[in-house]
Amino acid sequence: MFSLAPTWLWLVFLVFVVLALVVDFVVLKKQGAHEVSVPEAIRWSAIWVALSLAYNGLLWWGFAEAHGPEVGQTKALEFLTGYLIEKSLAVDNIFVFLMIFTYFSVPAAYQKRVLMIGIIGAIVLRTAMILVGGWLISQFHWILYVFGAFLALTGIKMWWAADQEPDLESNPALKLLRKLMPVSPHFDGERFWTRHKGVRIATPLLLVVALVGFTDVIFAVDSIPAIYAITADPFIVLTSNIFAILGLRAMYFMLAAMAAKFHLLSYGLAVILVFIGTKMMLIDLYKIPVLVSLGVVIGILAVTMVWSVKTAPAIGGSKTVER
Repeated sequence: MFSLAPTWLWLVFLVFVVLALVVDFVVLKKQGAHEVSVPEAIRWSAIWVALSLAYNGLLWWGFAEAHGPEVGQTKALEFLTGYLIEKSLAVDNIFVFLMIFTYFSVPAAYQKRVLMIGIIGAIVLRTAMILVGGWLISQFHWILYVFGAFLALTGIKMWWAADQEPDLESNPALKLLRKLMPVSPHFDGERFWTRHKGVRIATPLLLVVALVGFTDVIFAVDSIPAIYAITADPFIVLTSNIFAILGLRAMYFMLAAMAAKFHLLSYGLAVILVFIGTKMMLIDLYKIPVLVSLGVVIGILAVTMVWSVKTAPAIGGSKTVER
């Protein structure tokens, strides 16, 4: 596991992530429990995207100064492609979050805190998974074929399941959590624990946080190998993944209000997974250029989003689930 990234780029990245989380917590505490409006979500999404692109510019300059302009351009393209892939795959993740919140009737004012905690957990777990994945690839090159086949099969499965409503009640993680801890029938503000009939038990909000965490781990199994199909540099994999995660909360509130309009996105994501899996399996025969991969991902997303908007009034599909 080796990266050409200068040490100062690692330090800037770490400082940025810590500061971003601190600012997020301060803003969250100051605002208290409140429903995030679509305009607010759009503003924060724009801010996170702008910060990610600014860091990509810094990354390009850092690599170019240390290793030459060609390396700088390559690494910047790898970051942008990995970031876009992670953002794309996060869309399906967001639809599942929406399903969880709907199923448990989580008040909109409490959803922001749940997602904040979920983001912190995702950063920790994904960092560990990325490091493990990088070590496996460096030690066992053939595992790239396993990752590629897994992504392609996942994409095919996602395509066939795109029109099916997910059944949270049969989710094994939910069944396990209910067995492990008694849950109160009611929320108690933003608290995770409450007293019911004199006994200290979990609130539904704690159950929701645990399910969001489980969901992110499951989706990380898809998204992390997908970025390794673009680059073997652990620095690019980690930074593009984390920057995409930092903007996940704002992206959720923005897309949740428009879920029905993008009902075909699952098909597009399925095609992207199959493409990336195929790219990974062909890596020793023909390495598809990063710029081509970026163009394919953007093209697929653009087509599915435009077609979703055009057909939304006629189909009116949605991935929400009524309780």
